[in-house]
Amino acid sequence: MRILLTNDDGYHAPGLKVLETIARTLSDDIWIVAPAEEQSGAGHSLTLSRPIRVRRHGEQRYAVAGTPTDAVMMALAKIMKDGPPDLILSGVNRGANLAEDVTYSGTVSAAMEGALGGIRSIALSQIYSREGMGDSVPFEAAAAWGERVLRPLIDAPLAPRTLVNVNFPASRADAVKGVRVVGQGLRDYGRLQIVTNTDPRGYEYHWFALGRTVETPAHATDLEATADGYVSVTPLHLDLTHVESLDMLAQAYQ
Repeated sequence: MRILLTNDDGYHAPGLKVLETIARTLSDDIWIVAPAEEQSGAGHSLTLSRPIRVRRHGEQRYAVAGTPTDAVMMALAKIMKDGPPDLILSGVNRGANLAEDVTYSGTVSAAMEGALGGIRSIALSQIYSREGMGDSVPFEAAAAWGERVLRPLIDAPLAPRTLVNVNFPASRADAVKGVRVVGQGLRDYGRLQIVTNTDPRGYEYHWFALGRTVETPAHATDLEATADGYVSVTPLHLDLTHVESLDMLAQAYQ
């Protein structure tokens, strides 16, 4: 089995090293094509206004000066064109990709691109317990549970254009309670915070930040599962059509 690894934290991110260790329990044919620099929050964007450069770091290891989507496109259409992967793993992201985060996430979007290409694709993220941890974020849960979470997903009969989003809880490996297959949650948009300050020249600047998570009203979603100490496994589909609204809107034009 040929596996492509990518991420949005960048080629040198510690989570990518964790992912490679996990992937090598599944196969010895591992390729890495990841963004050269951190691309967190890049979503499903691609680069159209400048050339994309690729740097080879070794046998089957490449860094792409672009977004996660650029990296997967470059892998499938050029670097691995003559031998495409059987599986794409994106991550392990430093931080959660839960609920509506998936629409911003470069980690999830890399898996989306793989799914669009007809390749089984899985995004993996490690939640951490508090802000400001920097490079000290522990990947213990992902490292310990990665293989056992991935193995059932390799052969699962997923529908076309479907990807799987996996989040590991902010727990010690021995404290993880198990795996739950759950739906995507939804937080309150009011959690957005904008941190404002002034630079040395007197000009105002801003940072986007996220406030306290507001619990979803749903019974069982990725938010609750990970908060309860479980690994969440959520299938996502790329057809965004709201089928129930089709007839209603069609009637509006009659």
